[in-house]
Amino acid sequence: MASHYTLAEGCPYASNITSVQVRNGSGGGLVLMQDTQLIETLAHFSRERIPERVVHAKAAGGYAVFEVTHDCSDITSASFLNAVGKKTEVLLRISTVGPERGSADTVRDVHGWGMKLYTDQGNLDWVFNNTPVFFVRDPIKFPSLNRSHKRNPRTNVPDANMFWDFHVGNPEGIHQIMHLFSDRGTPASLRHMNAYSGHTYKFTKEDGSFKYVKIHIKTQLGVKNFTRETAVKVAGENPDYLVQDLYDAIDTGNYPLWNVYVQVMDPREAENYKWNIFDMTKVWPHEDFPLRQIGRLTLNRNPQNYFTDIEQAAFSPSTMVPGIAPSADPMLQARMFAYPDAARYRLGVNYQQLPTNAARSPVYCPFQRDGFMNFSTNYGDDPNYVGSILRPTVFAAASKGNGRVASTITEHEKWVGEACGFATQITEEDFEQATALWEILGREPGHQERFIGNVADHLRGVTDSRLRNMVYVLFSHVNAGLAAGIQAATEASLS
Repeated sequence: MASHYTLAEGCPYASNITSVQVRNGSGGGLVLMQDTQLIETLAHFSRERIPERVVHAKAAGGYAVFEVTHDCSDITSASFLNAVGKKTEVLLRISTVGPERGSADTVRDVHGWGMKLYTDQGNLDWVFNNTPVFFVRDPIKFPSLNRSHKRNPRTNVPDANMFWDFHVGNPEGIHQIMHLFSDRGTPASLRHMNAYSGHTYKFTKEDGSFKYVKIHIKTQLGVKNFTRETAVKVAGENPDYLVQDLYDAIDTGNYPLWNVYVQVMDPREAENYKWNIFDMTKVWPHEDFPLRQIGRLTLNRNPQNYFTDIEQAAFSPSTMVPGIAPSADPMLQARMFAYPDAARYRLGVNYQQLPTNAARSPVYCPFQRDGFMNFSTNYGDDPNYVGSILRPTVFAAASKGNGRVASTITEHEKWVGEACGFATQITEEDFEQATALWEILGREPGHQERFIGNVADHLRGVTDSRLRNMVYVLFSHVNAGLAAGIQAATEASLS
């Protein structure tokens, strides 16, 4: 560490307090262009903000350890899961979705969960949510979904008309709406919150076999949520409440703890299962596919610098390691492009070289080089294309036991060679799980009433009566009493 201030290039500088001026007596003076420090300071200040994430802008983060707790060698050959007790360093980022970076973090919203596991075979990103389902299953709807939750282009404020206009037109998301407007939509602490893959993934083995899995990360501190009224009150008192709560807990050694589970489905079971297992609006019932623990996650270290560690972090479902593979889930397939594309825009084409994103394992990728802000050795004189015989020793170790497996195509995955347009139809099946969730909410005293109040409080912002009636019809497919309750509470608040 230098004992004196310097310019960014290292030149020692006499003062960081005053600028170089030609003085006129005791009054002001003329600033000189030769004052490099002044010019550099002003120029950098105007450029020190990078583009904010379009979604998931407001977040807390830190470092964790993932530890394997149970043998799972029968379902995956992933190296980081190959021995009980094996530990992997993790970067964790937990965010709201719709609001901007400076917004209150207790607003009703889905919360994103980004994990970067620095495994011994490269990085693995798990980009999950705190709900097990999602609003849409067709990726072409994803931008419109997010725009409908953001600010009205004319008024520049969030708009209930936009929100409900989208969702009555896309009712496959009713199961997620049920989660959002339950108490789960306003978590009281990030430490007391679960996370879910939502997507269906594959766990693969070197012999070419695989299982379908959904991943669940469940807090061991107990789930805790705010009521709508408390969430609003806390937002006004401390808009960074959830961020501060997580930081303070880690700082005092009160480390949050989660268990990591998978639901496992054999490909043969998927062929004739009741629901399309690639539909992100559906869960797999636990009675059909029980949770199986594979590990434990302990969040035990705060970032040293939020910008370098968390703001510059980039996560993508496409970042996988041998032993884990994507499924035919259309939303997953689209996210595998969209997320790294967003990172290239926000951070630059070489964002993987930033320390927070860089793999801890050896990297040899000479065909991805040059470009803005490349601060690596850039592979010297190595060929910049694949398949070269000019550096044959490089591939000797990598090609042995590299974890690549032959593809096994099952009947419902013929999309690999038979691409077709993707379209979905709304059926009563789309409401069955939402109805089941409504019944589960009824087991907790007052939760159904709070749910009705939460929806009504939001819905009263819809000024178009036709749209409000469409919302009531939407909920009538879940439960007639639920719809009647929402209608009565909403219309009473408008009278």
